Amino acid sequence: MNRSPTPSPPPAVPAAGITVYGCEKDEAALFRELAPRLGVLPVITEAAVSEATAPLASGNRCISVGHKTDVSGSTLLALSRTGVAYISTRSIGYNHIDVEYAASVGITVENIAYSPDSVADYTLMLMLMAVRHAKSVIRRADAHDYRLLDVRGRELRDLTVGVVGTGRIGAAVGERLRGFGCRVLAFDSHPGAGAAYVPLDELLRQSDVVTLHTPLNAQTHHLLDRRRIGRMKRGAFVVNTGRGALIDTEALVPALESGRLGGAALDVLEGEEGIFYADRRNAPVESTALVRLQEMPNVLISPHTAYYTDHALSDTVENSLTNCLEFESRNQHG
Repeated sequence: MNRSPTPSPPPAVPAAGITVYGCEKDEAALFRELAPRLGVLPVITEAAVSEATAPLASGNRCISVGHKTDVSGSTLLALSRTGVAYISTRSIGYNHIDVEYAASVGITVENIAYSPDSVADYTLMLMLMAVRHAKSVIRRADAHDYRLLDVRGRELRDLTVGVVGTGRIGAAVGERLRGFGCRVLAFDSHPGAGAAYVPLDELLRQSDVVTLHTPLNAQTHHLLDRRRIGRMKRGAFVVNTGRGALIDTEALVPALESGRLGGAALDVLEGEEGIFYADRRNAPVESTALVRLQEMPNVLISPHTAYYTDHALSDTVENSLTNCLEFESRNQHG
């Protein structure tokens, strides 16, 4: 007996639409895979968000943007006039968006959460490389010079590490550090539980390594300025996987050149915009500070890549879509 094939269920009607700006290939593949499961219809473009590209959001109240492009007031106004009411940034920080101006033109801005382990793991890697002088070791080995360095490395268990900012990433860094047996101090404007909190100047005075995990805002801009760098323990290391402008680069460079600081490991840098994420092998690098820092044997530079893991990227895409759905739900039922 012939049976009629079981009809396929009708496709789900999208609950929301979202325009995804500045979307690279790996992100685009995930958006196309995950959006239908969540009932979201994505419009995906590699183009950065701008006044000129605002019309790409026509018909969608929600958009997603990356951290690589500053979203200007004029762009926000153009988006608002297009009908955009919600921006989800694919980053934890949203210092690249004028949130107050966005609110004034009727746009809500929210960030996303992703695996804190991505940045925490990378931070520990940079920290270990810094205190073991890995840059000089690898440079020598690449040149087939296999002699030991004149200076010995240090073990984390013998050091005091100061964690500035104890949100999800800073807390994950603290957990890893305790596994190494080192003394961990913490500073946060909103202290939590489970850490030895001290005032910032005291943390700087006592720490052999200072690692930065606080958001960038008006209060934390140049958190490590000339005065605070001068209060750090002589020979201390600084690690920054947060935002570049947490450190006053003009104060950092002479402190490293003079030996006042023992070294730095920087995944982010003030003025990185337009330089990081681009192929500059055959083009000049306009940042004299970046060029000078990369020349130093005691400074590690990487191009804002600590967050970039498969797990974190999946979290980022999924939470961008979820943010859009939750915004639409709030506005339908709120």
